[in-house]
Amino acid sequence: MIRCIVVTDGEQRSALALTRSLGQRGHRVVVCAARQPSLAGASRYAAQQVVVPSSLSDPSAFAGAVADLVKRESADVLIPVSEASLLSVLPRSDSLLPCIVPFPASKSFIEICDKSLVLAGAKRHGIRVPSQHILPSRSDLARIDSDLQFPVVVKPARSVADAGSHRFKSGAAHARDRAKLNSILAGIPDEAYPVLIQERVIGSGIGVFVLLWDGELRAAFAHRRLREKPPSGGVSVLSESVALDPDLLARSVALLRDFDWRGVAMVEYKLDEKTGIPYLMEVNGRFWGSLQLAIDAGVDFPNLLVDAACGQPRPCVTQYKVGTRLRWEWGDVDNLALRLRRSPHALALPEGAPGRLKGLADFVRAFGPGTRREVLRFDDPRPFLHETLNWFRRR
Repeated sequence: MIRCIVVTDGEQRSALALTRSLGQRGHRVVVCAARQPSLAGASRYAAQQVVVPSSLSDPSAFAGAVADLVKRESADVLIPVSEASLLSVLPRSDSLLPCIVPFPASKSFIEICDKSLVLAGAKRHGIRVPSQHILPSRSDLARIDSDLQFPVVVKPARSVADAGSHRFKSGAAHARDRAKLNSILAGIPDEAYPVLIQERVIGSGIGVFVLLWDGELRAAFAHRRLREKPPSGGVSVLSESVALDPDLLARSVALLRDFDWRGVAMVEYKLDEKTGIPYLMEVNGRFWGSLQLAIDAGVDFPNLLVDAACGQPRPCVTQYKVGTRLRWEWGDVDNLALRLRRSPHALALPEGAPGRLKGLADFVRAFGPGTRREVLRFDDPRPFLHETLNWFRRR
């Protein structure tokens, strides 16, 4: 059955993967974004692209504009892509009926966005978490000074925080010593607290991706991050599908069920390079940046989610092609530029990290035939042209 599906945050790579997957299935995909054209809106599979306010700078206006769009298009399904968009839409999802927003209740989403709650819940299922201190406010640092062991990772408990009528995003930062820690904390707004100060786990990033619906597992996938931007840890620019660890999958699903989860989610781990033990970093209750890798490997999360939400579930999908690689082209160029221009110390890379020449050699090797391009698809080239123009404009 052909449906009308609204996809938000068209500037996101995950929105592009959604648009391509759903459009190839024959659905009518309407893309909205804060500017036009957007990455996903440039795709041949976008039937229409619409400008809406930013979900960060004006969440109320964003939610109203999306509601109007859903009504105007008689949309069957609305898929908010970013955390900020979900925070804006989910409290109003009942008012959008009969359009379906295939995510959990707003309460469940808000709770799973809280890293401190997630990490506390992980211990109930035997999932290892980094040692950490929680700072309710910046003035609480003095209470834990004597217990800190560097290096540490500093991250707000919530990636998206409220600040009056708008919201803002915060990321993780690395501190090798007290001076750097003080500098990082000084730059974090009061609204972003509580803040987590965690031991730094050195190792590969592992993602366990699932689709839960009505309490049942409908799909699962796993990947390993080979390169990230920034190089010390961030979004994946080169990733590879890996076999699911049945035990880790079971524990991840159990954790999500504690939050009455429904929809897609990424459970992110770091695999300690010394012990091989996976440590939970966070849960992202939304579509992830490297979504295209799962689709290329054989797990079509977008269409599986839409089918489940519309009462047409398919058999659970946990088998896929292991060893599929995906490269975000311009993101990988950014990674290389950072490695060549800045020292390992300035990039907060761990001791023993490969040098510039090794980074350059790895970059060149990724052009091999076994690696798929994320944005550049020859049957749909306009998103890559759009991204390329924007890349040069920013420089």
